[in-house]
Amino acid sequence: MNELEQLRRAMRATEGPYHDDLDLTAIMRDGRRLRRRRRFVGAGATALVTVLAAGGVGLGVRWARPPAPDRPPARVATVPTGASPATAPPGPAPTRSEPHRGPLGKAVETGIRYGVDQRVYYVVAVDLPEVPGVRIGLMAGRRTPAGDLTDDIVVNDVRGSDRRPGFHEIGYDDATPSAGRPPVPTFGYFVGPASRIVGTVDGRQVDARLAQWSTDPELVIFWFDPVDLAPGVRLDGIVAQDRTGRPL
Repeated sequence: MNELEQLRRAMRATEGPYHDDLDLTAIMRDGRRLRRRRRFVGAGATALVTVLAAGGVGLGVRWARPPAPDRPPARVATVPTGASPATAPPGPAPTRSEPHRGPLGKAVETGIRYGVDQRVYYVVAVDLPEVPGVRIGLMAGRRTPAGDLTDDIVVNDVRGSDRRPGFHEIGYDDATPSAGRPPVPTFGYFVGPASRIVGTVDGRQVDARLAQWSTDPELVIFWFDPVDLAPGVRLDGIVAQDRTGRPL
């Protein structure tokens, strides 16, 4: 309703009291009162709606919350009754070389004695599933007068082939000698026609003792006399020569 319509209605409401002549002052005053009452009623209605919105209940008014964003349902891991949680499979066992109790071929005598026992070297079988080309190792052991053998240290290749030409793993005694096991002289083997093997340590040359393996003469077993090279001392270099002195 606009202001003109409000004025007309106010004029009609005053026709009784002011029928003889129009009192414009009274008409305007009554119009202003009417407008104030209507504004008050409109403000009160707005306030009522605001209260209902704040409460969210009453008079059938319901306010819906905005939908929550889509989220995947939570997953709960369960273990069946009587079953145990899965565990990681065990890792591969460490590689080990387990020598055969008996030597392959004949044991090589060194003449080095510990009381009545003698230091001997002999080839043994080893089992390295990860390295199928390595089937043998060289054992440093002791033999009693009755012929019984005691294993001390075994060395073997850990890659490639145990029959490739040249030097293979060299055995050094890193253990502290004890009453149960005497020190082991440095030893190893060479595949090829070696007639001389010379080691170098601290600028001096040391000749090794040689013996061919009884099963394969191409495999030459060598060791250093502990008088010439103390057990455990590392070589600075080692070379092999054939019968003519040519390096192999």
